[in-house]
Amino acid sequence: MFSVDEYVRSIKDTLEKKSDPLIANLQNIFTYNFSSNTALLDFSPSIEPTRFEASIIMFSMDEEANEVFSDGNDTTVFAGSEEVLPEVEYYQLSDSQLDDFFDFYEQNEETLVLKEQQVFADWFCQCWERAGGAALNLPSYFVFHDDYKSYDLKNKRWIDDEEKWSKTELIKMLLEAFFISRL
Repeated sequence: MFSVDEYVRSIKDTLEKKSDPLIANLQNIFTYNFSSNTALLDFSPSIEPTRFEASIIMFSMDEEANEVFSDGNDTTVFAGSEEVLPEVEYYQLSDSQLDDFFDFYEQNEETLVLKEQQVFADWFCQCWERAGGAALNLPSYFVFHDDYKSYDLKNKRWIDDEEKWSKTELIKMLLEAFFISRL
């Protein structure tokens, strides 16, 4: 009754229909004046598999992997997090299909989780590009909560989180060396 390919195709088709609001929200975010403490942006989906709903929040992060917060003094500077996509339904089933679907999912979970993550990352990356993300001066990643890897939106590849944070530290050291050499 269910197949991996059909399930993945259905998610792709449904997400594509949700692209316009995401692109508009991203275009708005790309105009922000980010805090100088912001080293990178993490776009993190929250997926509710039992209801087939997903949302995405953007977090401004410092070089030590902490969320940047506003000190409240300058209202023209953005720091913190913001919802990029409110909850949307990414898959539909009738109530009579739920038991069969969850049996199918359980039998194919390892394959399905990886394919779902890739579908969401590819879709988000396409929307990010269409919104003008390549012009953004901050490194940007699509990362699933509590995962060990992130999707590098500029280089279009999965990287270990250690690599993401070590890149940030390297950039910080290079910038400091540059400014010190100019004194």
